[in-house]
Amino acid sequence: MSATTRRLTTAQALVRFLSAQYTERDGVRRRLIAGTWGIFGHGNVAGLGQALVEYRDTMPFHQGRNEQSMVHAAVGHARQLNRLSAQAVTTSIGPGATNMVTGAALATINRLPVLLLPGDYFASRAADPLLQQLEHPVEADVSVNDTLRPVSRYFDRITRPEALIPSALNAMRVLADPAETGAVTLALPQDVQAEAYDWPEEFFAERVWTVRRPAPDPVELDAAVAAVRAARRPLIVAGGGVHHSEAEDALRALVDATGIPVASTQAGKGSLRHDHPADLGGIGHTGTAVSDALARDADVVIGVGTRYTDFTTASGTLFQNADVTFVNLNITGFDAHKLAARPLVCDARTGLERLTEALAGYRVDAAYEAEYGEGKERWDAVVEAALRAEDDTAVPTQTQVLGALDAVVGDDDVVINAAGSLPGDLHKLWRARSPRQYHLEYGYSCMGYEIPASLGVQQAAPGTPVWALVGDGTYLMMPTEIVTAVQEGLPVNVVLVQNHGYASIGGLSEETGGERYGTAYRHRAADGSFTGAPLPVDLAANAASLGMDVLRAKTVRELRTALAEARASDRPTCVYVETDPAPTAPPAEAWWDVPVAEVATREAAVRARERYDAQVAGRRRHL
Repeated sequence: MSATTRRLTTAQALVRFLSAQYTERDGVRRRLIAGTWGIFGHGNVAGLGQALVEYRDTMPFHQGRNEQSMVHAAVGHARQLNRLSAQAVTTSIGPGATNMVTGAALATINRLPVLLLPGDYFASRAADPLLQQLEHPVEADVSVNDTLRPVSRYFDRITRPEALIPSALNAMRVLADPAETGAVTLALPQDVQAEAYDWPEEFFAERVWTVRRPAPDPVELDAAVAAVRAARRPLIVAGGGVHHSEAEDALRALVDATGIPVASTQAGKGSLRHDHPADLGGIGHTGTAVSDALARDADVVIGVGTRYTDFTTASGTLFQNADVTFVNLNITGFDAHKLAARPLVCDARTGLERLTEALAGYRVDAAYEAEYGEGKERWDAVVEAALRAEDDTAVPTQTQVLGALDAVVGDDDVVINAAGSLPGDLHKLWRARSPRQYHLEYGYSCMGYEIPASLGVQQAAPGTPVWALVGDGTYLMMPTEIVTAVQEGLPVNVVLVQNHGYASIGGLSEETGGERYGTAYRHRAADGSFTGAPLPVDLAANAASLGMDVLRAKTVRELRTALAEARASDRPTCVYVETDPAPTAPPAEAWWDVPVAEVATREAAVRARERYDAQVAGRRRHL
């Protein structure tokens, strides 16, 4: 230990340490922990709370209203900055800490960095049991914070001040690691937070964490190149790793050189601009007709930064070519080996550049380019018809809401969504104009994500118009960070679509034999069903009561005007619109497996099972 020390509490030392951490990639340096979100209670107010006051000049603090929301905001911030910067979230013990579990799961599933700092019980057991402590009958060292273990990429409980030194370094290592990142949890017993210790000065020195760009192994690269050169109908599936690596230019260079078309997952949409000749839009259950048609016949599928979720693979029914081969370029070996692929474990940008060099002279047949070009043209006509409103005095459909927004946004606006029927419509129809415009959280598809995430995105990209698209069901889950937007002066825009219920789940319920039971926001009818009149709630008034400017739109024309006004405003603004509930989006082009009751007495369920059996027969294991 250094002879030079500084006597600080554990919480003070942690805040000073976090303020001196940086990432660097391609010569660009950023604060690793750009700020801290917090709600104070008896588990952190006297420790981290005091430390954040002490060092408020070096550690920005943001006051949240809901612990889950704060994590969502931090995740939005990290995604907007391509995982090169993160935020911390501190909570009290008990419910404050466990409220973060959902947000932590979302971060880890989406491979996005966030630092969680929940308070914890007394390490000394001086107060035992204390308020909100879980008393486990056979494991006395367990607290409610242990619920964060399975959803964290790194977890530690700091029971002594000096234990913070190796743990804090490990936490930063994981946050800055492009393959291992996700939620990181340091549980902080409240007595240890306030305990003083003589800290070595080196602990507070500025530290730079290099975000690596590992190159592909030459043997793996040769195997991948051989597979692609042998392909007649190759297809690239672009995932979120393209964006995290800032590999969009490298992807475009590969596509321009080879003519290989690109279909995108929810996280990868925008990897190519929508009007690039080789961009085919979304793939899988919510994909486009042209993407899914090519996927069924593809002989080589090149996955770039994708996890191959069931929505992407249509629950194992999409890639039907008997001889299909997968080449997976991914920074994690775990994902690179999926679907029995030829793995290419490397950074997306570096890997794509090497692949382009190695494929010099290769190009798909002109007939294949013409085929997918014609398919893209047909789908563009479908998109145009879905977004267009023939009568601008009519109540808009949900797809016409997207059309009105499409007409208003600029190339760099950010559109955020996560759950409900909107993700499917957006994946099929949204015309992404820049790499960061399309912000869909679909790894966890968490209702309530959109509004708090918009705050984190706005903090990461000041001056950029940010749009949170929410249905009434999602809005009711988590509107509280509207207050935070007002307090922080963040001019986010909320487009609140009122359709009186859970639209996507209602459709799924009907398809699977559930007859839409319990999916509408309506009064109960005499027979116990939810088929009565819509509930007399006014969500626009609610948003206004929380401090937002609210613009109500009843027609397509009014909607266009309201959206333009919201975009020009420097205040948090809500555009509220009730939509025609009739579905207008193109139907699904591929299946999604939601198991249906094998036996039932109601006719709807019986018919649903027959459809299910017919679809599941097409599933295959790629071995």
